[in-house]
Amino acid sequence: MNSVGIRWVVLVLVLSVGEIVNAPAAPASIATLAGTGASGYSGDPGAAVRAQLGNPYGIVRGPDRALYLCEVDNHVIRRIAADGTISTVAGTGKRGYAGDGGAATNALLNEPYEIRFDASGNMLFVEMKNHLIRRVNAKTGVISTIAGDGQPGFSGDGGPASKARFNQPHSIQLDAQGNVFICDIGNHRLRRIDARTGAISTFAGTGAKLPTPDGAKFAEAPLHGPRAIDFDRNGNLWLALREGNAVFKLDLTAGTIHHIAGTGKKGFTGNGGPAKVATLSGPKGLSIGPNGNVYLADTESHSIRMIDVKRATLELIAGTGLVGDGPDGDPMRCKMARPHGVFVDADGSVLVGDSEAHRVRIIRR
Repeated sequence: MNSVGIRWVVLVLVLSVGEIVNAPAAPASIATLAGTGASGYSGDPGAAVRAQLGNPYGIVRGPDRALYLCEVDNHVIRRIAADGTISTVAGTGKRGYAGDGGAATNALLNEPYEIRFDASGNMLFVEMKNHLIRRVNAKTGVISTIAGDGQPGFSGDGGPASKARFNQPHSIQLDAQGNVFICDIGNHRLRRIDARTGAISTFAGTGAKLPTPDGAKFAEAPLHGPRAIDFDRNGNLWLALREGNAVFKLDLTAGTIHHIAGTGKKGFTGNGGPAKVATLSGPKGLSIGPNGNVYLADTESHSIRMIDVKRATLELIAGTGLVGDGPDGDPMRCKMARPHGVFVDADGSVLVGDSEAHRVRIIRR
């Protein structure tokens, strides 16, 4: 090949590489991972997309890389394996409170809401209507109660968590030391179980149903409807207030709480603009993405929204603001029905418990 030919080959290669580098990113998409859209309890063991779900709420990726989801109507926790097979790992499908000391699959649950895993792989979850937190041993599959006595109330601070009382606990999260944090909705408090001693205490909130002052000491600040929590990589605790229609960040080093999003009024406004002046509509799920952005299941607006932390804006990720069921494809055209669960995976995919559509969906961006 002569020099002119070589130059043409080099030019073509450069242009081709440039086209690849500058190629537009693939558009975001949403798809169903589990559920047929009909409420029910069927499909074990089989393909999750052909199974019936009953009001899926919290969802999380387990240490085994399977997905785990709470089904409120069925009073069970189910597992979706990497091959898409669904099975039940806790609960029988009947409502109740029984089974501690035995296999989790034989236990009775009452509206499990959210799941987390500790450093040993044990599964912890909240049962809202039983007012407690239970644990399934990773090695034995045995279930036990670690906090709450099964009765609603507010008591026990300073003593063993197993003897404390909660009032409709919802969200649960663990910090790097293994301490357990719980949104105690009816008591308008965040509570904390010490990993070393097992003692419970009030971590934030006074019990008053009042607006939260920006910059206040969170131990002395009111929290109106603390519903969902997650930790970011810097150890800050993010909190969504359902009744307060706002998102706050708790600086655990300074002991202060800071307003990040939502005016406190209920609504579905402000997408693409400053997060602080946007309106939210009953957020009940919150998850921090790998890039630090904060994703919300904005339940009463039937949407998934995101706080862009660097730009301090609120963005719409999926949903139209109207209740419905799909269609899959374009996230901005996919209607949802009061989603409660949201979890951002390591690759940035967003998993959604689309509750009253009785589906689990995945948003790939």
